[in-house]
Amino acid sequence: MPAVGGIVSGNDKEYPGELTPYVLVTCIVGAMGGLIFGYDIGISGGVTSMPSFLKKFFPVVYEKQQGEKTTNQYCQYNSETLTMFTSSLYLAALLSSLAASTVTRKWGRKPSMFLGGILFCAGALLNGFAYAVWMLIIGRIFLGFGIGFANQSVPLYLSEMAPYKYRGALNIGFQLSVTIGILVANILNYFFAKIKGGWGWRLSLGGAVVPALIVTIGSLVLPDTPNSMIERGDHEKAKAELKRIRGIENVDEEFNDLIAASEASKQVEHPWLNLLGRKYRPHLTVAILIPFFQQLTGINVIMFYAPVLFNTLGFANDASLMSAVITGLVNVGATWVSIYTVDKVGRRVLFLEGGTQMLICQIVVASAIGAKFGVDGNPGELPKWYAGVVVVFICTYVAGFAWSWGPLGWLVPSEIFPLEIRSAAQSINVSVNMFFTFVVAQVFLNMLCHMKFGLFLFFAFFVVVMSVYIYLFLPETKGIPIEEMGTVWKKHWYWSGFVSDDNVPNGGIEMGDAGQTPKRV
Repeated sequence: MPAVGGIVSGNDKEYPGELTPYVLVTCIVGAMGGLIFGYDIGISGGVTSMPSFLKKFFPVVYEKQQGEKTTNQYCQYNSETLTMFTSSLYLAALLSSLAASTVTRKWGRKPSMFLGGILFCAGALLNGFAYAVWMLIIGRIFLGFGIGFANQSVPLYLSEMAPYKYRGALNIGFQLSVTIGILVANILNYFFAKIKGGWGWRLSLGGAVVPALIVTIGSLVLPDTPNSMIERGDHEKAKAELKRIRGIENVDEEFNDLIAASEASKQVEHPWLNLLGRKYRPHLTVAILIPFFQQLTGINVIMFYAPVLFNTLGFANDASLMSAVITGLVNVGATWVSIYTVDKVGRRVLFLEGGTQMLICQIVVASAIGAKFGVDGNPGELPKWYAGVVVVFICTYVAGFAWSWGPLGWLVPSEIFPLEIRSAAQSINVSVNMFFTFVVAQVFLNMLCHMKFGLFLFFAFFVVVMSVYIYLFLPETKGIPIEEMGTVWKKHWYWSGFVSDDNVPNGGIEMGDAGQTPKRV
């Protein structure tokens, strides 16, 4: 498994087994955990651009929105209460993802998914029947608790269930569900905004009950992963389940590796403290930097506030919601590209191509907005061709994200953690993701008001930084069994200095050369 620069390809061992209809259906159902996350992202931006919603809960913003056209377009939605409505969810998700680590490790992935669905359902009902801002905020907090549990457990579940040859495509099913949730929310917003009487926002917010019930019921019918069963001492059921999902009788090699990884993980009493150890430095770095960079691509600025952003660009309310539907369609379509290519071309190629595409689009969008809006936010009459050009480049930017940092930001961290730290490390991954989602959501409207079109250049700078990080420090993980991932770090030009042959961070197993029997270390 040669390594040149940051690239590692191939693996020392191949477990038998194919992509069976059973595991395919299981992973599709499991991936639906992403629906609740996506639905909320899509609904939030659409609802906050509906005049009837703003008039009831955020009258100051409503007055700015309905004011004269000479109002500074950059600042018309700048409201701390409005941003708290959007971003409170992500702070709650951060806290619940830490608690989800214990649930996932001790009781399995399924209970975390079940709790995620139930909590999200409670939040949806509170928001749908809200009559005051405090009900909205509390509802958002419950939604956040649900997302924290679901986002912590679903990527792990998919990575553990999938055959290693197809792990990338099946894991990206989570991100595909997120994009479908966003698209469905955008379409519903478009039609609900047309309801006479101005109560369509209640249907948008309350409609979150549907994806919540899908996740809840799905968690009840899904089997648990062999990794999780072994971790809880149920070896016989684990072996039977492994045979079923691999579609063969001889799973001894993979099963023995899973047991060895589990036994090593049980020797770790404090996985949170263990994460600070030198041999886990590569994993901790990925768990922090990948979600950090994912949020600083600027994608959530687009997806949270797409209707608001397009409205600011001069689109009418209906047109801005339809523009958000268009970006949602692009998001779903481009995610299919990632599903098809990720196990063929690898993770690094998609990361770097997507980063380049996003960078170009951000510079063009910043230039286009700057040319028309200037620094005073008064664009005058915007020609339709101009608005169309902005939408095209925003869609191209969304496509670049949707086949790179969108799915891979969840896939790569979930597949590189050894079993003994897997739940804790995934919780850190989700927590960092939610923390910076919270920060971006909380400050975006204020930053747009003060930085104007320069905000897009701010995110473009981080796209350059993250692309350099990927090129230099992220090894290729395509086609490597999840319990053998330690070999990736041993052969990396930089991380090999942290991981010795006698201290391999992959569940306590040291792999012999050329696929020989693994030995405990």
